[in-house]
Amino acid sequence: MIRIALVDDHVVLRKSLSVMLGNIPGLEVVLEADNGLHLIEQLQKNAEPDLVLLDITMPGMDGTETARWLKQECPGIKILVVTMLRSDPVILQMVKIGARGYILKDCEPAELQDAITSVYENGYYYNELFTRGMRTSNISEDSTALSTQEISFLRWACTDLTHKEIAVEMQVSPRTIDGYRDSLFRKLNVTSRVGIVIYAIRNGFIEV
Repeated sequence: MIRIALVDDHVVLRKSLSVMLGNIPGLEVVLEADNGLHLIEQLQKNAEPDLVLLDITMPGMDGTETARWLKQECPGIKILVVTMLRSDPVILQMVKIGARGYILKDCEPAELQDAITSVYENGYYYNELFTRGMRTSNISEDSTALSTQEISFLRWACTDLTHKEIAVEMQVSPRTIDGYRDSLFRKLNVTSRVGIVIYAIRNGFIEV
């Protein structure tokens, strides 16, 4: 069961969204808040949700401030931005703060469900808005420490090929591929192929 908090000052929209999500098997809305301050009050009294659906434009404590607070105080809660704002600077700012996905309020219900599931299961939800924010964010990581072969493997890892198939393409042994993978895990401080892909996107090695 994915436990969700809704943070939006539009009461009618929030209540409608709560009803819709509550009718989807596997989803449960456990908290509702008008803004970040209201969310903090409720978090002090209740168990943390798995995921927050967060609007940006709210009185009192807006989505940007709320995301910063969550990142510092409740890093285990994943943030999915649901807003009407499609401004590049806003998208970039939310990605840098720690949003795991960014979708618009006029999206189809199926997309919202996919986004929630993807953020919960995979850590991120990729669409055109979110990947644009990632490409323009200058997250400082030292790509110069990677060898030519590691960079080549990094790009192949972003495809749907298996490690055995990548070994064939790179004309090396599967054991060598395992070595590249383990080296990237160590250098990039990630623990999965998904983490490698996220690094590649953020640092411009591939375009989505």
